[in-house]
Amino acid sequence: MTARYSPWWWLYLLVLLAGMRLAVAGILPLSPDEAYYRLWAFAPAAGYLDHPPMVAAWIWLGMKLGGDDALGVRLVGVLAGAGVSAFVFRAVRDLLPDAGRAGGIRACVMLQATLALAIQSVVITPDMPVMFFLSVLLWAMGRVVAGAGARWWLVAGLAAGLACDSKYTAVLPVAGIALWLVMQAVNRRAWLLRQVPGLMGATVLSALCVAPVIWWNARHGWASFARQGGRTADWHPGRALQFLTELVMGQLGLMTPGIAAFFIWGQVVLLRRARRDAGAALLSCMTLLPACVFVQHAIGDRVQANWPVVIYPMLAVGAATVAWRWGRWAAAGGIVIGALVYIQALFGLLPLSAHTDVALRQMAGWRDLAVRIEDHAGQGDFIAACDYGTAAELARVLPGRVVVGMEPRWALFNLPHDVSGAGIMVCNPRRGFDRDVFTSVQPVGTLVRGRRGRVAERVDLYRVTLRADLSPAQRDSIVRLSTP
Repeated sequence: MTARYSPWWWLYLLVLLAGMRLAVAGILPLSPDEAYYRLWAFAPAAGYLDHPPMVAAWIWLGMKLGGDDALGVRLVGVLAGAGVSAFVFRAVRDLLPDAGRAGGIRACVMLQATLALAIQSVVITPDMPVMFFLSVLLWAMGRVVAGAGARWWLVAGLAAGLACDSKYTAVLPVAGIALWLVMQAVNRRAWLLRQVPGLMGATVLSALCVAPVIWWNARHGWASFARQGGRTADWHPGRALQFLTELVMGQLGLMTPGIAAFFIWGQVVLLRRARRDAGAALLSCMTLLPACVFVQHAIGDRVQANWPVVIYPMLAVGAATVAWRWGRWAAAGGIVIGALVYIQALFGLLPLSAHTDVALRQMAGWRDLAVRIEDHAGQGDFIAACDYGTAAELARVLPGRVVVGMEPRWALFNLPHDVSGAGIMVCNPRRGFDRDVFTSVQPVGTLVRGRRGRVAERVDLYRVTLRADLSPAQRDSIVRLSTP
């Protein structure tokens, strides 16, 4: 073993990255979506309108361990981001044994160096839990392929269920496993028959994990399934070229170009080996089936750049098959890009506009905005917002004030609905709000949120008074997010 592949050297690198990400996670303000997921942790449920409940469970655990602040909210995500390396390394050992320890190191470093993991390790969203549990699933499936015993099917079933409890797109790599099993039925029927008891146990265990999410949806009019499935309703094939270009450019950005080249190269190698190598075939199925779904979706609608991160663990394992001659430069480039993104997010050194500076647009100036909103509010007034992100941010930075959410989505939360009286409504001029729930709506003025003179957002303020005769549907959509 040559010195350049020393596991200790790369372990030090991974520890350094984890330490840097912990520091950034503790300093960087929460984004509106993170503040929104934080509220999920205060209203535990088996499901939510936007996603399954795993991200809420992680935030709840992180706040118990680290406190109700940015680091606490993100703590479990940062640790999981570092932890995926262990499962990816082990997956390479079993799925691609000829890649050796050096291949496992390549896979870990490539995954950690992607901009996607750099971001998801410090900003808690459902993408980090789903990547973590899919990495566990890869490890368990590697053990199955290596013939370690039927009990590993149970681990795989548990991991698959928890991944689906994290984000619905996890079903795509799981479907890739089903496709792989169909392929095995052609060439390895005797082996597949021996796997049936373990496979059945895995299916039952996975179904038990997902059952609470299905139960919650059944009780709430299938709201979450309808919301996510409804994305397929809009179909604009005339914009296919635009959507496909956005998909490709988004992945080049989140992988970084150098690492993207190695990921693609790795898939080519796997495809060449798939006919004779069960591990390569499994990785190809778990990667290419979701990729085909995303491409098909992009023919008629936009694919958000973060959706394909569900295949990144498989792409990283596939990269273990590629020679490392230029890989170190690709990984180093990815790490540098991630560090530059952190620096810009923390300090805003480049004078970018809110359109191009995501941290400015989403994270800057919330506390200053809250102080100026309070200047317009009376002692007993509530503060409301017309969108969930603004409401969640104000609830976080104004713990001593009654902050109110006013959207139909809030009716699905187990939060107090006893809101009355007068208050201040905060609303972006591009949005609207239901004025029928108020007896009076009086414009107060416009405030600017931003950082160092750069504008992130303008919001209009209104003095409002809630009606006393609200309908049940209207009252259910108005909830208290924080109280004195």
